[in-house]
Amino acid sequence: MYGTYNENFSYEDPDLTLSISGPAGNRHYTRECSGKSVRKNLVSDIGSIIINPVEPVNLPDGLANHLEISFDPVVIRPGDEQVIYLKFPVETAVFLESGGNYDVLDIFSLATTKYSLYGQPETGCITKWYRSGVYTALPETDPLREGVIELRFGNSGSGWVEVSRAVFQNIDMHLYYGDIVSMTAVMEIWNPKLARTSFLHRPLITTLTPSVELYTARKIPIVQRSGYIMEQGIS
Repeated sequence: MYGTYNENFSYEDPDLTLSISGPAGNRHYTRECSGKSVRKNLVSDIGSIIINPVEPVNLPDGLANHLEISFDPVVIRPGDEQVIYLKFPVETAVFLESGGNYDVLDIFSLATTKYSLYGQPETGCITKWYRSGVYTALPETDPLREGVIELRFGNSGSGWVEVSRAVFQNIDMHLYYGDIVSMTAVMEIWNPKLARTSFLHRPLITTLTPSVELYTARKIPIVQRSGYIMEQGIS
C-alpha cells in the first residue's frame, strides 16, 4: 500500500479499507480502520497522493512526543558496543503533494495504542509505549502494523549496565519503508541512569524508500536534531 499515486486507487484487507475515487476536481477519500471511518471530498487538483509510515507518536492528537520501547533486560560490559533489533508500532499518513508542498490528509494506525509516564510526574514525559522482543537479526513484521529499529548501543561507563528500555524523541526520527518499515538508532550509555538516544539518517536496507516526515509536511522548523537525553534511567 505504501507509495506514491497519481490516479484513483483502493486498498483493502480485513482491518483496513482505503480509497480515492471520482473524477479530477471531485474526488472522494474514504478510510475505514479498526471500526473508525473517515470521508473527505477533494474538490481541487490533488497532485500526487503519498502514503507512508510516519513518526509513531501522533495518535491520539498531541498527547506524546516520545516513543518508549520496553524489552527484556540486555546486559553490556564497559567499553562494549552491541546491536539489537526492536519492534515499534507503525502509524501511517496520507499526504497530498503538489509542487513540492505537502499537506496531511489523514493519519491512522492498525497498532494498539498505549501510553506511559517516563520518569516522575514533575520532571518526566508522557510516552507512546510499546513492548518489544529483543532480536539479534531482522524479525518478521507486518509493515502496516510493526516496524523495526536497529539499535546500536555502547557502554562508555566504567561498569556493566543493564538496559531494558529506550526512549526516543519524535523530531529525531527518520523512517524508511518497503518490504519492512525501519529506523536506525544509537544509544550512548554513560552510566546506569543516563544515556542519549538519536537516529541515523540512513536506511536499514539500501532498497528502502525514505518517508515524508510530518515536520516537513507541516513546515515546522527544526533548529537542531541532537537526540534525547534519558535522565530517568535505562532500566
